Amino acid sequence: MSTAPRILAFAGSARQESWNKKLIAIAAAGARDAGAEVTLIDLRDYPIPIYDGDDESEHGMPVQAQALRKLMLSHQGLLLASPEYNGSIPPLLKNVIDWISRPVSGQPGPSPYSGKVATLMSASPGGFGGLRGLVHVRAILGNLGMIVLPEQLAIGSAHEAFAADGSMHNAKQQSAVAELGAGQARLLAKLLGVTLSTDCSERRHDPSRLR
Repeated sequence: MSTAPRILAFAGSARQESWNKKLIAIAAAGARDAGAEVTLIDLRDYPIPIYDGDDESEHGMPVQAQALRKLMLSHQGLLLASPEYNGSIPPLLKNVIDWISRPVSGQPGPSPYSGKVATLMSASPGGFGGLRGLVHVRAILGNLGMIVLPEQLAIGSAHEAFAADGSMHNAKQQSAVAELGAGQARLLAKLLGVTLSTDCSERRHDPSRLR
């Protein structure tokens, strides 16, 4: 059984050609190359309704939200790339965070977040690169008990930053994004008291098993 740090990675966007999906893939590869076990998911594969307390009381937590909560519980780290909507967090990501934070089977709501390590990044066509939105994401995750690392990146002019294959035109930027993932892997290894190996593979969770 692997003792490597387990990191969950996703973008807070469902758009097929999302810049933040491309960004998170680079960071996830950096974490994997550093020796972490990385699970890269796409929120498009986990459709859940807008949180409604009455609906939750009547029907319980949706199956896809339960799956996301279990994934968060089974990983020690989170790599998250968030778009910026009107200077704040996108509704898709906020809804996911809110559903995962609901108590289940006697477990406190914040259990999937508490004590976990998060690294944030963003990509936006604007000059700030989504930086204003990350301020709000950081505050929300911190309030839920996550250790949100100070290192982050906001990539501006994102519509010009990526090549057709998903890599970044600027090699220094690509290296910096990969280092965000690698840095989290190394920190988690220290916290867990394990030695990193570079033979870990990237995992892609298959949500079709839930349907």
